[in-house]
Amino acid sequence: MNVAQYVEHLRANPAAQANITSWRTLPAREPTYGEWPRGLNDGLVRVLEERGIRAPYSHQASAIEAAIADRDVVVITPTASGKTLCYNVPVVDAILRDPEARALYLFPTKALAQDQLSELHGLVEALGADIRTFTYDGDTPAPARKAIRSAGHIVITNPDMLHTGILPHHTGWTHLFSKLRYVVIDEMHYYRGVFGSHLANVLRRLRRVCAHYGANPTFILSSATIANPADLARALIEKDVIAIEENGAPRAEKHVIFYNPPVVNRQLGIRASSVLTARRVAADLIGNHIQTILFARSRLTVEILTTYLRDDARKRRIDPSAIRGYRGGYLPTERRTIERGLRDGSIAGVVSTNALELGIDIGSLDACVMVGYPGTIASTWQQAGRAGRRGSVSLAIMVATSAPIDQFIVNHPDYFFDHRVESGLINPNNLLILMSHLKCGAFELPFSDGDRFGDPGLSASGRFGVEPSELLNVLEEERVLHRSGQRWYWSTEKFPADEISLRSASIDNFVIVDETDVGNARLIGEMDRIAVPTMLHEDAIYIHQGQQHEVTRLDWDNKKAYVRRVDVDYYTDADLAADLSIIDVAASRPAAGGERSWGEVALSFKATIFKKIKFDTHENVGWGKIHLPVQDLHTTAYWFAFDDARATISDTALQGVASVIANVAPIYLMCDPRDIGVHHQTRAPFTGKPTIFVYDSVPGGVGFAEKLYAMHDEIVAVARAHLETCACIDGCPSCVGPWTEIGRDARGSAIALLDTLTSAATAIRA
Repeated sequence: MNVAQYVEHLRANPAAQANITSWRTLPAREPTYGEWPRGLNDGLVRVLEERGIRAPYSHQASAIEAAIADRDVVVITPTASGKTLCYNVPVVDAILRDPEARALYLFPTKALAQDQLSELHGLVEALGADIRTFTYDGDTPAPARKAIRSAGHIVITNPDMLHTGILPHHTGWTHLFSKLRYVVIDEMHYYRGVFGSHLANVLRRLRRVCAHYGANPTFILSSATIANPADLARALIEKDVIAIEENGAPRAEKHVIFYNPPVVNRQLGIRASSVLTARRVAADLIGNHIQTILFARSRLTVEILTTYLRDDARKRRIDPSAIRGYRGGYLPTERRTIERGLRDGSIAGVVSTNALELGIDIGSLDACVMVGYPGTIASTWQQAGRAGRRGSVSLAIMVATSAPIDQFIVNHPDYFFDHRVESGLINPNNLLILMSHLKCGAFELPFSDGDRFGDPGLSASGRFGVEPSELLNVLEEERVLHRSGQRWYWSTEKFPADEISLRSASIDNFVIVDETDVGNARLIGEMDRIAVPTMLHEDAIYIHQGQQHEVTRLDWDNKKAYVRRVDVDYYTDADLAADLSIIDVAASRPAAGGERSWGEVALSFKATIFKKIKFDTHENVGWGKIHLPVQDLHTTAYWFAFDDARATISDTALQGVASVIANVAPIYLMCDPRDIGVHHQTRAPFTGKPTIFVYDSVPGGVGFAEKLYAMHDEIVAVARAHLETCACIDGCPSCVGPWTEIGRDARGSAIALLDTLTSAATAIRA
């Protein structure tokens, strides 16, 4: 059965139709073409035509022309629209004209870098040109590194390696930096939040080193569709850019379906499990020989679904090894094997976190199943775009969870289909991030009085970059810098880049060691420090490719978790306890029913207990205590303190309002729900009143708290409207949370509390 036949089968299925809240068919679209820019190398044009590219799409033509004219450019088009050509053509053309010219490509993952290397090698071989192209990352053999530094025309790397392995050793890369013509930044939309804020500072350091060697490279950025491409590009490279957003690529017919599992307990507001529903849908697709990708929102869900689908494959007489999981923490060789299997068709189904959301070449998949709303409109389209990449009819099904944001999307499909995709927000001047990169910058090159860190941009406005002298003085007081005359020099034996992780608040990854076979312990994965307390505590069940492992020992100091293979009928899930205190108030003003504020806060987290959850039924079959250190987070938060007249607010009402605000805020903030957290206090020590806090989930914050502060009235109104439309009685996971956890009539109490705010606002306006 092909996808078109399966679609008709689905249309004729009354049971499925009863739970489909939206079915949109995106029609096929014909391409629009441009022309190769004048003066482009004739041999390059000939090779492109021989490879089937007789004319560029319109967006490719515009991007290539701008880049050749040394204009910084950002290209924003959907998945599989040929963005690679937008930067490969000007780069190769420049090297053909000047063999001394150099280019640096940045990709967020090693897998993307390997894809690009293969693409470039094919083009260069067809040209018969001496254009040496290499990847330079943690897997590059030591003997090859010297040759790459001295002879590489195009160096393909990632931000992490640029940060730790290239910029601090720039004297070994003299030829690259002195002749650097282009810097390519692919998957720009990926660089949001803390990672994007770090990258902006890495690029400040890059441009500083380039200027030292007399180079001023042109930047070419490419991105999936986002709301603010030009603004994000400017924030990253601190230069004005040309934004190309018109997509000339063709599109095959695509069916996008929103599926809402039925309510199985109206009293509790509980719907059928999204995981089990997605399992049934995916098993049906795979059983009909439709190659399918499932996206899950957590590593645990990936492993649970992989286990389920392998069991289903056995029942359908399909080789279980044709079903694979894919997520962070797998070793590189295992990930490459899975990618090859998807391309050659030997893998019938893959369950992935958003690790496969990016443009890694995994061939032509037919269907995509998303287990829950991916968190942003942009991510949803990226995941849906992984199916039908070669022009065939494709199918994307989003199976909603009971979470409020999922229920909002599936019950308001026009919001999703008609609304612009999200903005990318970064804060390069986040103090913690900025100070870290000032240390790295000083290690690389001394700072002088009057230097800026980052480009002032349009010099009259000086809106980009910072003047770092005060911060350099602080670092001098900490004795990591030494001032001599008008210059600051690095003065310790530390290597600062090694102490900074670009992707998380922690630099410490834990490795996972399988000790099942005595005398033959082997490394099977790794995990970031933040996730360890809830996923690798002692007695946790860690699942890898569907195989369960019990954590027998967690060596916190040496960052190692030891596991052994087990065969049990449950998995584990842990609870976190949190405490919050206000450090500084940045702004505050009266609001209807109380006072809204934003500022700096300190949080402490501790994993407390874990539950044993039975497979299939998902019932709780046991629990245990977790004994691990407290973890701290210094960040920014928005909070609302209710006025004295409401000081007797029940904890049920307060928790219900906090829950619904935290769950609808990401829709209007246009961020991933995991980017923020919520905390409530019935009598907060700082305010003395019932208070709800919504905080940025990264150290120092990236701007979400300030934005929430500004849009307080809108958030309150939409939270009230969402509660009104919920079909539950007392409270459920789709609105305020289950009433069994927070109290009877949780929904009614939350509505009443929000009504006091909206009525107060009406009285103020009157």
